[in-house]
Formats: sequence, C-alpha cells, structure tokens
Amino acid sequence: MSLFDSHFTATLTEREAAGTRRSLRPVVRQDGMIVRDGRRMLDVSSNDYLGLADHPLLRERAADWALRFGTGARASRLVSGTLDLHRQVETKMAAFKGCEDAILFASGWQANASVMPALCALSVARTGAPMLVFSDRLNHASLHHGCAAAGVRQIRFRHNDLSHLETLLAREAEKPGLRMIVTESVFSMDGDRADIPALRALADRAGAFLYVDEAHATGVLGPKGRGLSCGMADLTMGTCSKGLGGMGAYVAGSKPLCDYLVNHASGFIYSTALPPAVLGAIDAALDVVPGLDEERALLLGQAERLRTMLHGAGLSTADSTTQIVPVLIGESERAMAVAAGLEEAGFLTVAIRPPTVPTGTARLRLALHAGLSDAEIDRLGQAVIALTRDIA
Repeated sequence: MSLFDSHFTATLTEREAAGTRRSLRPVVRQDGMIVRDGRRMLDVSSNDYLGLADHPLLRERAADWALRFGTGARASRLVSGTLDLHRQVETKMAAFKGCEDAILFASGWQANASVMPALCALSVARTGAPMLVFSDRLNHASLHHGCAAAGVRQIRFRHNDLSHLETLLAREAEKPGLRMIVTESVFSMDGDRADIPALRALADRAGAFLYVDEAHATGVLGPKGRGLSCGMADLTMGTCSKGLGGMGAYVAGSKPLCDYLVNHASGFIYSTALPPAVLGAIDAALDVVPGLDEERALLLGQAERLRTMLHGAGLSTADSTTQIVPVLIGESERAMAVAAGLEEAGFLTVAIRPPTVPTGTARLRLALHAGLSDAEIDRLGQAVIALTRDIA
C-alpha cells in the first residue's frame, strides 16, 4: 500500500467509467502473426511498416555487434559511452538524410522532449526574449511536453492550415525573440501529411527555424525512404523504431546544431548511450531501406485500396494519404467494441481514445505494413465495415 493508492484507484475508476482506461496486454509474435490470449491475429496496429523488425540482416548485425562489443555502452555519451559505432551510425544517418551531421537519442519522445527546451533556451540566451513557437495543434505529445518543460506558451495553428499559420506569423512579427515552426511530416493519428515545401517557404519569409518530426515518414516516404523533409528542414527528428524496425531516434541537421544539442539537450547529456545491438540494427536498416522502393509502393497502394473500400461504405478516414488509416468512430465505448470485434475476426488493432485524440473523435488506427496481401486487406476492410454497421 502507498499513501496515494486511494487517489490512484479513484482516478482509474473515473477513467474506466469514461472508457479511457488503458491496460497492458502481452502478445507473442509467431510466424508473422500476433498471438494474444490464445488468438492468432494479423497485426494492423504496430509501426513496423516495412517489416524490418524481423529482417535477417537487422537480426544478424544486432547479434553480431552485441557479441563483439557487449550489451551496453556503460555510460552517457559525454562520459565514456561514445563508441566508434555511435559515430559510424550517425555519419550514415546524416548521409541518408542529406544533412551535415546527426546525433542519436534513446527514443523519439526523449529527443523531442529535450531538444525543444534546448532550442527555446537559445532564444533567451541570444536575444533575451522567449522563443516564439508556432506549433501544429495535432503535434505529438512529446513536442507539447518539450514546450511545457521550456516554460514556453505555444502559438498553435489549426492543423495543416498554413493560411492560419501565416496570419499568426504576421501577428507576432514585431515581437522579440527567435521564431520556430514545429510540425510532423506525417501525423500519427490521422495519417495525413504536412506540406513541407510550403512550410519551408513560410519559414524563410518569417525568418523562422523549421523543426520537422519525421517519425512516421522515415523509411516509408520520400526518395529512397528518406522522408519528406530532406533538404528543407532546419532540424529533422525521426525514430528508428518504426519504419527502420529497431529502437532509438535521431536528430539530423547542420553540424553547429548537432554540436549545440550535445551541449544543451538534457536527454542526450544525462542518458546512457544506446547499446551496440541497437546500433547494429539501425546500421543494417540504413543499408536495407534505400532498396525497398517496391515495398514502399506496395504499402501505399494497399492503404489506398483499404481507404477506397471504407469510403465506399460511408466511413471516414480523415485526410489519410499514408500507411496510417484512421477509421473515425466517435465515442470511446463504440470504438473499443469495434476493436474487440476485429480481434475476434483475426485482426489486432487498437481503439485510440481521448485524451490522445479530441473528445468525440475516438477511432480505429489501422497501421498497415508491406507484408499484407490484397486478400488480407479486403478481409480487413470487410470486417471493419460489418462491425461499424452492427455495433451501434
């Protein structure tokens, strides 16, 4: 028993009543399927978009580097944790992203949550005024957390509404302080894309730094899977845990930017470095991903096939144009019931509910991967259509 257990329990009970309580449900990966509670299911919920988490080269290099270099880096990068392997992978990542340099972080959350305060501190140090952060309303929680940690009040523009952003930039034009525009390239709950060239043009006119989170585009979109921001963002953050099939994250940009973050990003400074096995998987993924044009085309084609089916049945997939296909349901309880029905039909998905998405917009988040066949996509679409009709 802890002193706060009664408060914890009361809060969880309230979440249960609202249909927003979360719980951990273990799964087993088996022969390309997911097994949970004895039921074998196709995985249409994870972010392993290219199936690289099971790729033999990633497995082999991760195991090889663990055997050769040990299971841990033993310290933070600024103590004794920087291995030759870290710089090898960072150099390869920078080349992949078309940037001068890159640095690795433990996760995308850690990167955003610590890079944002570091950048915001730059404005205070150099101009004496707070950073003016223009942020898409639907940015990932880690970006919002980073601003909160910096004590910065975001200037939020309507989702992907660049006219609104332009108005806000003009409104704040006379204020002191550095300016930064922050967006994702692919939004994880909606599956839609930001217009990066238009954002670059706006940033140039306003003298603003452009920060792009490429977590869900890396490996999947852009030339050779390099994402949508290559050559256009001042800073690109991306993860190695989704399209690249491993773990960790990177920030890519100019060498002065990366050197600054080595000195000012708390998540980098005070965390133990990524271990050799994780580095080996990233290194192998960077060798494999540029050659997967056929898989990328297949993945995006399957997503369009599914959207066409769902639209034909009158279902909304928001503005999705990517491998992430949301099916808007509305109420949390109904979304959970549809997700449970899909499990019975042999598909592992998840109901996304508030506070992750706005109230009244609970949805299924269908995250496709390149290994799905036409027949499996059709079965999935038919199951979603039937369940949304049957569950009031």
